[in-house]
Amino acid sequence: MSITPVPHIAVIVVAAGDGTRLGAGGPKALVGVDAHTILRHCLQRVFQAPPAQVVVVAPAGREGDALTDAVEAAGGRRDLVTVVTGGSSRQASVQAGLSALWADIRLVLVHDAARALTPPQVFARVIEALEAGAAGVVPVLPVIDTIKRVDDDGVVVGAVDRAELSAAQTPQGFRREALDAAYARAAREHTDDAALVAEAGGEVSAVAGDPLSFKITTPADLERARHLVADAPVPPRRSRVSPGEDSARVGVGTDVHAFGRDGRLRLAGLSWPDEPALVGHSDGDAVAHAIVDALLSAAGRGDIGTHFGTARPEYDGAHGEAFLRRTVAILGEAGWRVGNVAVQLQTNRPRFSPRRVEAERALSHALGGAPVSVSATTTDGLGFAGRGEGVAVTAVALVVRA
Repeated sequence: MSITPVPHIAVIVVAAGDGTRLGAGGPKALVGVDAHTILRHCLQRVFQAPPAQVVVVAPAGREGDALTDAVEAAGGRRDLVTVVTGGSSRQASVQAGLSALWADIRLVLVHDAARALTPPQVFARVIEALEAGAAGVVPVLPVIDTIKRVDDDGVVVGAVDRAELSAAQTPQGFRREALDAAYARAAREHTDDAALVAEAGGEVSAVAGDPLSFKITTPADLERARHLVADAPVPPRRSRVSPGEDSARVGVGTDVHAFGRDGRLRLAGLSWPDEPALVGHSDGDAVAHAIVDALLSAAGRGDIGTHFGTARPEYDGAHGEAFLRRTVAILGEAGWRVGNVAVQLQTNRPRFSPRRVEAERALSHALGGAPVSVSATTTDGLGFAGRGEGVAVTAVALVVRA
């Protein structure tokens, strides 16, 4: 049996920025370009470059979304993916990425997720220069505009010789020991890692960048990226089969919870007075949770643990409707919408049939109006559900292209 060698290269993808200048109302890396996010487009190209450990530095609270994008882009190389939470500054975020590197890593590339269309060849050029002995490497483009020096009053006071100027891009690559040493000595913030390494005494070389490696910063940049992707889309790396299946997909989700927590039962989007609550990280609404898993499975967006697990304290005690609404948003970001959902509930309590229509309406409302049907069975008293110890739920969901 052949063993896949452990890469000695790592790419730290910095994706923790808030995107204020983009004005999209959320983290920039998770804004959609087409059916995929800026981060997903970036990672598609990262995984087409030479094999590397890929460390995604994600916005706080959105680690699950980043992991889903990374796993999708990685195809069959899920083992190469690591996701960490970003810091309060770019340097703090890169430092978080450095702390997650494997012991075998010798070369480190730091890449801005906002440079989402950077071709894989740029990564290869940076790596080639590092392998040839460079301590640090930056891809650059020549400055073609005439550069003027302007004072505080807006008066042109001179020209700058553009022959000595270049526009720096990412990925910027470094020998690991040089980058670690530079971060250990850093006493102030720098605009990029090359400046930090240079201040620490490291020599940084230049290789050719690429016009496609522009940084998505403003709404105009985002529109440019959308046009470029529409004209020359990069096929996603998937482990799925036939490409024709993309118009609609089906997913299955299950969930099981035991009775036993204090408080009022929440089930199928409803409150049930005089019934014991279900044990769980959130409100224990097994019906809502099974639907979430079915929808995420159908859209290939991970599972409920990825997006709503115990590492997400904001969902501690949250109602199932919050999970469903967020799941609809996750699907929308990936270009999907809910077709319909069918649920079967196994329990001998509460008595479900009198409130079936009410439950279906509540669940449908949380899913943006998509049809939901719920059936219930007592299992003839068999098993833990039949004995009244808990509930078991199976959901089947259809998603279609938005």
